[in-house]
Amino acid sequence: MCGRYLLAIDLKTLLARYRLNDNDIQISFSPMNEIFPSNKVPVVLDKGERQIKMLSWGFNPSYAKRLIINARGETVDFKPTFKYSFLNKRCLIPATGFYEWEKVNGKSIKHQIFLDNAKIFSFAGIYNTFKDKNGRDYEAFTIITTTPSKDIERIHNRMPVILKKEDEDIWLDENSRDIGVLKSLLKPYDDIIIS
Repeated sequence: MCGRYLLAIDLKTLLARYRLNDNDIQISFSPMNEIFPSNKVPVVLDKGERQIKMLSWGFNPSYAKRLIINARGETVDFKPTFKYSFLNKRCLIPATGFYEWEKVNGKSIKHQIFLDNAKIFSFAGIYNTFKDKNGRDYEAFTIITTTPSKDIERIHNRMPVILKKEDEDIWLDENSRDIGVLKSLLKPYDDIIIS
């Protein structure tokens, strides 16, 4: 599971990483050392062209008692809550690290996890439209998780899907509907640093 992450960079660096022209961007963002569920954060979409929007973290379907912040990669293509988004509304969730908690002698030890080979990386995400308590539409995302890499396994039994940079365009392409190809991207990422 992924319940907290970091995006500790400025907007200009973020836009450069995702090949976005800052003249067309109308969002406000400051570096965040700990992002929590329900926070509004930058998410990269492709609706005919690549764009960045501020979306809320956590699906909020009417039947759920709390926000759904993760979707399992193994079932994301057929679970009713996620299937439509998986096929039609995929996104990149920029991050510079994430947190995971290790249980040791009944206590939780918090670890920061970074990539060994990239300062900024992308979680595989999906998004959809929900209604707030006043009946207004808003967009929210969830992070897809997978089985852990060998390093993460000693801490937790899940990890967020971190896409290789060369796979980001495939994931974002709204015309890409090959479930086998898309699901092949949902795998553990090995080159990480745990602190």
